[in-house]
Amino acid sequence: MSSQLHITNGDAFTQRLEQLKFKGDVITWREMLCEGKTETNVGSETFWKTRFEFLHKNYKVSKSWFIEKTLKEYRSLCNHKQQEEIILWFEYDLFCQINMLAVISWLKTHRRHARITLVCSGYQRDSDVLLGLGELENDEIRELFESRLELSQDDIEYADYVWQLYCSDNPIRLENLTDYENYQFEYLKPAIEAHLRRFPSIRNGLNEMEHRILAIAERDKPASKKALIGQVLRNQGWYGYGDSQYQRMLTNLRPLFQSYKPARLTQKGKQVLENRTSFYSELRNPESYLGGALKYNFLYNTEANRILKL
Repeated sequence: MSSQLHITNGDAFTQRLEQLKFKGDVITWREMLCEGKTETNVGSETFWKTRFEFLHKNYKVSKSWFIEKTLKEYRSLCNHKQQEEIILWFEYDLFCQINMLAVISWLKTHRRHARITLVCSGYQRDSDVLLGLGELENDEIRELFESRLELSQDDIEYADYVWQLYCSDNPIRLENLTDYENYQFEYLKPAIEAHLRRFPSIRNGLNEMEHRILAIAERDKPASKKALIGQVLRNQGWYGYGDSQYQRMLTNLRPLFQSYKPARLTQKGKQVLENRTSFYSELRNPESYLGGALKYNFLYNTEANRILKL
């Protein structure tokens, strides 16, 4: 038997794998690289310094937590040098796909002789429903594992290339990618398209998810902030965000809400939702990054599905 190392998308699935008693050690990739500034050189001192600064400032992550949870696990990954096969467990959504690209970029540099395989959940059970790894039955997880994809050198080079583009200062380069179908990343195209829709819309200054939050609030009037976030989580499509990310979004959108009990928009909130006025200037933050690009240096044209540089 060849020796194996599993890299998972989070703690919950790590526990699941350990319960299923798969052979090999398991490393958890504890990051959310879909948010905040990223550096191309994954694992470098600059990379981790940039990430800690973002997480500390925006999510109050302490240095001790970051060292204990993220850096120790990364160092454990660095110390696993002998495994012949490295199995990546990631999901279809933007959150997972960006983390996946970063991990593959790191492996390209540091584990160039290992066999890299990918287990990716998404459309399951012959339906159009997208499922995360944690939503699968045990036998479905085993089936996915048995049919895992072996990444060729071309696949690895391509993932690294897309990661470099994600970390560049111009998202238009990502927009111009057209050859996804030549590589074994079934969900990368919709995830990157979702990423591009995170830039502020030319119509009202909100990105797709910010707009969707207002639409849900106006249409359904959820009884509380928690209920609103719950509905947003269930209707987020390709993003894969967690509660804390939507909490942060709601903080930025607070001026557009009269109240959260129930959720009610202000007059301006309704005007922004109807594209009759823009909230761009109030949201604009000169330190807000998506990958390597400053979020408010670009606008998204929702009619043409194109990015514009300001």
